[in-house]
Amino acid sequence: MAPLLILAKWLPVLVATGALADINLPPIPKDRTTPVQQRIAIGGPNTINIGWSTFEKLDRPCVQYGLLPEFLFWEACSDSSLTYPTSRTYSNVVTLGHLLPATTYYYKIGSTNSSIEHFFSPREAGSEEPFTIAAVIDMGVYGADGLTIPSDATKRDTIPKIDPDLNHTTIWQLAQSINDYDFVTHNGDFAYADQWAEVPSLVSDPVEAYESILEQFYDQLAPIAGRKAYMVGPGNHDADCTENNFTPDVSCPVGQTNFTDFVNRFGRMMPKPFPTRSLNPTARINSEKAMSLASPPFWHSFDYGMVHFITINTETDFANAPDAPVPGGSVNLDSGPFGFANQQLEFIKADLASVDRRITPWVVLNGHRPWVTTGGSGSICVSCQAAFETLMYTYGVDLAIFGHVHNAQRSLPVFNNTADSNGMNDPKAPMYIIAGGAGNIEGLAAVGSNVSFIPFAYADDFSFATVSFLDRNHLRVNFIRSSTGEVLDSSVLYKSHREQFVVQTPP
Repeated sequence: MAPLLILAKWLPVLVATGALADINLPPIPKDRTTPVQQRIAIGGPNTINIGWSTFEKLDRPCVQYGLLPEFLFWEACSDSSLTYPTSRTYSNVVTLGHLLPATTYYYKIGSTNSSIEHFFSPREAGSEEPFTIAAVIDMGVYGADGLTIPSDATKRDTIPKIDPDLNHTTIWQLAQSINDYDFVTHNGDFAYADQWAEVPSLVSDPVEAYESILEQFYDQLAPIAGRKAYMVGPGNHDADCTENNFTPDVSCPVGQTNFTDFVNRFGRMMPKPFPTRSLNPTARINSEKAMSLASPPFWHSFDYGMVHFITINTETDFANAPDAPVPGGSVNLDSGPFGFANQQLEFIKADLASVDRRITPWVVLNGHRPWVTTGGSGSICVSCQAAFETLMYTYGVDLAIFGHVHNAQRSLPVFNNTADSNGMNDPKAPMYIIAGGAGNIEGLAAVGSNVSFIPFAYADDFSFATVSFLDRNHLRVNFIRSSTGEVLDSSVLYKSHREQFVVQTPP
């Protein structure tokens, strides 16, 4: 629906309630260099990128850091302070390199009004120490402009400190369990700023409403994303200013189209593929090719301990991608491309072919739109399946993490809608999970129809997933109820990982 038509729809209500100016823009601090919306990410081997926003452009963003909070002896700076036309803030990024692996560092963003925080540096590729990650997808702003969560000040969080109004949300549970996981993966749909028209008080100024929701959300997320690496990929709700009956003849304002905020916020933070540590000549050639074809934050990869992580873009840059420009795109979001023809698919092929399982035995793929789901036809991305599934099987992806469907689901290993005959005991096909129940203004989605190879589906409360890499051959997936921390479902996948380089023929 066009912004003017939305305003006309809501105008009588707005006048009657006096809500025309009630947009919850966070206050601008007196010191405009004050860091807000902090986020960190794995930037490369032994590298962490520190990102934050400020209400003025910084000529030289800097971060002091060290191994003790009292001794921040080192400093890293950049000239990277960018914005876009409708944003009130500037996005700043500084890279901290040559870090010791798997070590706690303390850091302070350069400002007269910032505090000391800490992060855990990346594990070296090939390390066999067990670790856990959190998978959180489809998470929107909490509060009056998103989900309304009753406040309970008796349960205020202290490590890290978050707003008490977030109690019993997914962010709250991530705070409660902050020491239980190494980093977070969030593959699309942040804040749900494109749903501003669902909140009557926001429709008087769509441009400001969109930015207000983004600012609120990333402020709410900062206690988590400023301490744990927050690794991301694109989703449909990040593409444009609105999905509310959007029509191609109505343009969003400059700055709120084509994933602009997503790119501005995360484009300089996500890594390109790490150079392979394999001595195999073919693997080295494929690794160099993947590095040249990556397009962060849309498709990229990194190594962490015994795992190779790869993120794909289910929104654009493949045949009949749903968010692509018409006539190819089916949802009228007119986005992309972010590479030349078939660049993403060539990247995925080269990247997966470069993985030496003697160094990183596990391969985990992150995306947004699923094709293995209990949901109806509207939630199954047929074009995604056609583009990506065979590549995933051929190169032996072990686990695929998706969202888009707003609930929690776990499948058995499956290919072409058929369960692998080995089940969870050394299958050739990938295991799939959906971690889309984090909570947003659209609410939770019903679990849909029964599918024999999906033994777990849950939509009664907000949830997220954790993935624990126990050793070279076993990983465990837990689904967590956000409000209580209760484990809703637990499963263990066994893979023998006998082959150094996996290339298998689909059935």
